[in-house]
Amino acid sequence: MKNIVAQDIVDFLKHFPPFNTLESGDLLGIANASKILYLDKNQTLFKGGDATHPYFYIVKDGAIGLSITSDAEETLIDKCDEGDILGLRPFFAKNDYLMTAKAREESIVCAVPIAVFQPYVQNNHQVLNFLLESFASQTRNPHDKERQGILISENHLFNDQVADIQYYQPIKYTKNPITANADDILRFIAKTMANSAIGSVIIQDNQLPVGIITDRDLRIKIATGQYSIDVDARTIMTSPVITVPENISVAEAQMVMLKNNVGHLCVTQDGTNKSHISGIISEHDVIAAQSNTPGILLKQTRRASNAKELKYVREKLTDLIQNSIDTNIPISHISNIVSEINTELTRRAIELAVERIGIPPPARFTWVNIGSQGRKEQLLKTDQDNALVFEDVETEQYDDVKTYFQELAEAVNQILEKVGYEPSPSGLLASNPLWCKSLSAWIKQYNTWINTPAEKGVELSTTFFDFDFIYGNAEIEEMLLSNIEHNMNQNKKFFGFMAADTLRNLPPLGFFRQFLVENDGEHKDAFDIKSRALEPLIDAARVLALSHNLFEITNTYHRFKKLAELEPKNADLYEECAEAFNTLMRFRTEEGLINDSNGRYLNLNDLSKIDKVKLKNCFEPINEVQDIIKNRFPITYIN
Repeated sequence: MKNIVAQDIVDFLKHFPPFNTLESGDLLGIANASKILYLDKNQTLFKGGDATHPYFYIVKDGAIGLSITSDAEETLIDKCDEGDILGLRPFFAKNDYLMTAKAREESIVCAVPIAVFQPYVQNNHQVLNFLLESFASQTRNPHDKERQGILISENHLFNDQVADIQYYQPIKYTKNPITANADDILRFIAKTMANSAIGSVIIQDNQLPVGIITDRDLRIKIATGQYSIDVDARTIMTSPVITVPENISVAEAQMVMLKNNVGHLCVTQDGTNKSHISGIISEHDVIAAQSNTPGILLKQTRRASNAKELKYVREKLTDLIQNSIDTNIPISHISNIVSEINTELTRRAIELAVERIGIPPPARFTWVNIGSQGRKEQLLKTDQDNALVFEDVETEQYDDVKTYFQELAEAVNQILEKVGYEPSPSGLLASNPLWCKSLSAWIKQYNTWINTPAEKGVELSTTFFDFDFIYGNAEIEEMLLSNIEHNMNQNKKFFGFMAADTLRNLPPLGFFRQFLVENDGEHKDAFDIKSRALEPLIDAARVLALSHNLFEITNTYHRFKKLAELEPKNADLYEECAEAFNTLMRFRTEEGLINDSNGRYLNLNDLSKIDKVKLKNCFEPINEVQDIIKNRFPITYIN
């Protein structure tokens, strides 16, 4: 008689890797040995610290959250959806589960016996590679095109910049670990481990590592009666211990553990067992560190259910920025990654706001980030500047439609404020009626700025020419951009006003090459790196890029890099401007991270002589690029 349950399992499994590489007869054999589990919301499948099960699991329906607990705080690391695999630990590591798997909603999982599936792992390299990659990457389904994992990343975000950050991101580990001698009696070592709540002790000889004893050794070799508790450490220690250097990254540590099938790494000064012990890395350290990598932060953002969870991501993003700065990752790489996650934070805030309202948008729309967000230069938690464009609707619908989108924008702005982005002090927010309007109204607004500029108008509008359309309908974006490009093309009067606005920010050095600092107020004697150094470069890049119809590039660094391609005779200067901008951004970011501020004001007394020279060198290209602007644009149009 046909086993209906087994056939249902086959019909499910055959759509997901690695099962889709197996023959139908093999699948049926696996299905006959498997079982279906029904989990209520918040029901635990397995807990961190539990002994591993004889099964691994595939989510058939619902969602299973994977979390770790550290210092009594539970951190969600991943969420497994339909077709995702979890509980692979028994295949690759013999000690307990590190993470807790708990149903986030009513769920159905398929439990596959490891003993039944093991032959397919041994005999089918596709199956082995899939499971190995899944376990190493902490990705439930590394072949999923939308969430494909390479190490601890996601395909959506996996590029050279992410690879650099993930490869170099250092892992935090326990320094000055507890050690013992090879002649010490195990009873006393076990008491030390219990009293100190640690899972391992390094065995040393003259401060050099010769072995390691873990809680797993105690369970397997002592608790089973294989050895007496009164033997010496040498009898049961694992030797040699796997050693790694002090600056090892998260990804490297994970792969060393996987390659050697160990759960602990001994950190030494030079990475060998011939130098002194510096620390110890546990699997828990690796898992905890993965909650602070670009791919995981992106995934957590997409799956956040409230502002609190988004705020947690933003705080972890700050840690990622700090780690990247500490390891000298290029600031342009950091900016690219941070802008991706900042964009996802805003997108998720919009989705949550729509859910809160409970009514779908009555018309198509697009959300626009402007200012530093639009330029993808928001490394620190600076102000939020945004706008909203909705499609043209019938006159009798207009008021109701605009009311809806203002309510939506207000909800989004509130969520982002809770995340840590303060509202624009100038009111440049999508919830402001001035910046929440229809496509035709926006076209009219841009036409006014471009065709009939006035000093006050241009000063305000420059922010709106640094835009990033991050959510909504692409057709609205294309229509607005097409109109802007058409009106701006060869518009001498507009570029004259914009150039004049750019030249108001003079180079930040006095006659005797001294820094121009604030004369009074809260920041007296501090150097305003934003208005005196960054903004002259930002403004220059903007007017030059727009004069070349470069609308798709809004980032200052990338604007200068593109200008260097388009104007070979000025290429060296533009390259200098790009590098100067990056250096200034690093100064500002470091200042902000140290003082938990927006990094705008530098205390020059805190800078070394070398840093002051480096800072002054950044100012030199400003004079030259402003000379180009003076000679290129008809500033005589301005009275």
